[in-house]
Amino acid sequence: MAPIPYLFTLLLLFSIQLKAQVLPLERSSLNYRLIGFSFPEKEKTSICRLEIAEGNITTDDSFRHNIIYSVADTGNKIIATVPAWGTSYTWRAVYLKKNKPFAQTPLYHFSTQKSPDVDTSLVRLRIVDTAKKYQDAYVFLDDNKALYDMKGNPVWFLTKVNGMNITPRDLKMTNQGTITLLFDPPYEIDYDCNVLFKPPSNAVVSKDYSEHYHHQFTRLANGNYMALGEDSMLWDKGRPSLAIDTSAKKMQFGTLIEYDDTGKVIWSWKSSDYFSASDLRNKLTPSDPRYGDVHENAFFFDEKNNYIYVSFRNINRIVKIKYPEGTVVRQYGAPETIAAASHDNTLFCGQHACKYSNNGYLYLYNNNTCMANSLPTIVKLQEPTSSGQGLKKIWEYQCTVTGVGNYSHQQDNYRSGGNVVELADSSMFVCMNGGNYCKVFIVSPSQQELWSAIPERWDPAGKRWTIISQYKANIITKKEDLARLIFKGEASPAQRN
Repeated sequence: MAPIPYLFTLLLLFSIQLKAQVLPLERSSLNYRLIGFSFPEKEKTSICRLEIAEGNITTDDSFRHNIIYSVADTGNKIIATVPAWGTSYTWRAVYLKKNKPFAQTPLYHFSTQKSPDVDTSLVRLRIVDTAKKYQDAYVFLDDNKALYDMKGNPVWFLTKVNGMNITPRDLKMTNQGTITLLFDPPYEIDYDCNVLFKPPSNAVVSKDYSEHYHHQFTRLANGNYMALGEDSMLWDKGRPSLAIDTSAKKMQFGTLIEYDDTGKVIWSWKSSDYFSASDLRNKLTPSDPRYGDVHENAFFFDEKNNYIYVSFRNINRIVKIKYPEGTVVRQYGAPETIAAASHDNTLFCGQHACKYSNNGYLYLYNNNTCMANSLPTIVKLQEPTSSGQGLKKIWEYQCTVTGVGNYSHQQDNYRSGGNVVELADSSMFVCMNGGNYCKVFIVSPSQQELWSAIPERWDPAGKRWTIISQYKANIITKKEDLARLIFKGEASPAQRN
């Protein structure tokens, strides 16, 4: 017979293990309606039934009379959506064998929070074209600070991060089942908005008081983090100079920084080094309107082939960098010298969100700002195979203005924001962003819009809905990715900053 203290320890550990398997946590207050329910496994169970009742209920009889949702599954983890914000719920799992109940868990309790960001009388995602495909997908909108289903229902919202109410940029899910968002500093959070990681504030790369993070923050497939930063330096007569000179003027360049999960800088790149040796060395003078900021606005790390693509909006250029050497092996875009490849000039202008496809081509959101009164396009580009070639356009989609009645896009300005994400079937998920118009949509390879929606906010003074501009939007299409996010993913066990 086991000694009493040892037996007590075993029972305590078993009890803790059972409690640890129960999600959502008892009496928790959730910032989401799309919920992962987890409960202990039980032997001889063929199926489990999740039952949910509205209200804070403590007796079985009352629970049975107030059940609003019931679903069965073969596992002990079930994802379900409760109907309302600001509401208390009670739930339990029932174990069945040969379709007959033989056991059940205790009653558990949770509530959903309220937020104006998901109050559909104030903010909404209005569906223009219902989903013809990807009906089970979910969409992050950064300016709305929320996650939506494809019917426009908000199912998650961003709470305070590190005690601050923030409007993020580049809100998206990582490969590891967490969420990253851009702020200064950027953050990685879990589904409950707990901070898992933020870069340190020691400004190792910029040597300034901050790294001045901007535009994009991404957790890489290798588990590290990569972010865009800023680096101001003197540019004397078109050449970099560290000397203080009356003819010198500060010019805004960019940095690209890679961190490990402890916040240590393990790699960095400065665009000023590239520009000091490029065709722009003698081109960008203080009289050039682009002189103050070449505007590094996006990157993509092709981790398979060890190349990084960096987009510069104000000079209509994409630079391909060999990693980890940091050497520029290709440059694409508007030429600055006669010797440059002039056929690249009209492929994109003021672009955002350059990315590299699994099929081996570049694709990007082309803001198309060089063409007067033109709408953005989505462009797929084949890279050259020899030094004498340039990019080749292999697919293009002209964005359209829909869902707003008599609207003239000439009133708009598409210079800022917008992004595109390629989906598994080569369809494109797009955030079309402008000053007065914004639409998120999916377009097929045959150029059919498979779904579209417009984010809007109620204007009480004007008594009308107004469009909310979004810098970026992102999408979750796979059930396994959604489950990884909801059940807390694979956050690093390292102590985060």
